[in-house]
Amino acid sequence: MSDTHAQTVSYVRDTMLPQQAPPLTEVGVIKWIRENLFPTPLNAILTFLSLFVVYWVVSHIGPWLFNGIWNADSLSECREIRNATLGPDASAACFAVITERWPQLIFGFYPSDAYWRPVVALMVFFVGISPVLFDKLPRKMLIGTLAAPFLMYMLLWGGSIWGPVVIGLGFVVGLVGFKYLAPINSLLATLSAIILPILFWLVLAGPIIGVLNAIAPIGFEFIQSKDFGGFTLSVVIGIAAIILSLPLGILLALGRQSDLPIIKYSAVVFIEVIRGVPLIVWLFTASLLLNYFLPPGTNFDLMLRVIIMVTLFSAAYIAEVVRGGLAALPKGQYEAADALGLDYWKSMQLIILPQALKISIPGIVNTFIGLFKDTTLVVFIGLFDPIGLAGAIRASTEWNGIYWELFLFIGVMFFIFCFSMGRYSLYLEKKLQREHR
Repeated sequence: MSDTHAQTVSYVRDTMLPQQAPPLTEVGVIKWIRENLFPTPLNAILTFLSLFVVYWVVSHIGPWLFNGIWNADSLSECREIRNATLGPDASAACFAVITERWPQLIFGFYPSDAYWRPVVALMVFFVGISPVLFDKLPRKMLIGTLAAPFLMYMLLWGGSIWGPVVIGLGFVVGLVGFKYLAPINSLLATLSAIILPILFWLVLAGPIIGVLNAIAPIGFEFIQSKDFGGFTLSVVIGIAAIILSLPLGILLALGRQSDLPIIKYSAVVFIEVIRGVPLIVWLFTASLLLNYFLPPGTNFDLMLRVIIMVTLFSAAYIAEVVRGGLAALPKGQYEAADALGLDYWKSMQLIILPQALKISIPGIVNTFIGLFKDTTLVVFIGLFDPIGLAGAIRASTEWNGIYWELFLFIGVMFFIFCFSMGRYSLYLEKKLQREHR
């Protein structure tokens, strides 16, 4: 078709249209509302129902929250202030119980002049865990990671400084044994890293601590485990169980896939028995039944028993999560490790476990969050976690009748910890995805 003829055809345009703004329904907030809230008639109905529910909740709870009374010495005084300022029929929360009793909810029965010790211990924990969580920090900070558990024990419980030092020395003995035996036999080196510290602690630790205490009696005031309570108790049990259960769960997952029948079936029996019984039953076992199997006069700290039992319970679940990650890896990854001439432990360390743990991150963090929330079950065996202390506060004369304010505070505190773990999990997943690309 010639150019002259093209100019005469009505449906052929020889000039560009001027630029125009996009339709209002395709940009900005209106587009987001149309696509996310009203894309279909059913979604529109659900949106209106949701808005009604939100309105109903806010209209009923909002006045109770915003009219809250923060300064009072008892529930009756809260009501007097409410009647004088808002009227007897007004809805107002009595947050004065939080203002007055928050130290008890946080620290339990910990001595008030030593409140700084749990705070500093928590700071030591964050400093110690930082180079593990964020790889951009200097690797030299890992020295603080190794020292953090011993410093935290000294700060929380106190006593002689030489106890944690000698316990740490036992780990050094195991590390030295592993280093010298690794070139000879990896299995023998692994066993020595486990057996040598135990022998050192059982045979030599006591006399060494006694001699050092006689030479230089240095330490803090000792605080018994029965004085722990509130969020301090929950955080200590949660952190200890989380740190200990992850490596134990990985070992159980590897043991379940072992070719050695005794190791495989031992791991299977342990995992299935632990997972098949509720945590509350294991806590009662730690609290009551273990005393029948211990020698008369043995003083096995209840808090330590709880930490051990919660650790074993969590490790069984983590083992299954990690086993799922191991099963998700293609068989070619194992064959590639064999082709490189790597032995079992090196192939697991360098090739298999990094990929399996990356796949297992959501499940592991979900287990940790559930574990931290399950620390509230210790209230049933006589330990005063935040729930137990809330009951004790409500039983007092001043705050008899208070209810929702305490549980709201406890819920917010647990939400902060659990939400932080969830956000870190998302950060780690995105970071590993970017590195993989």
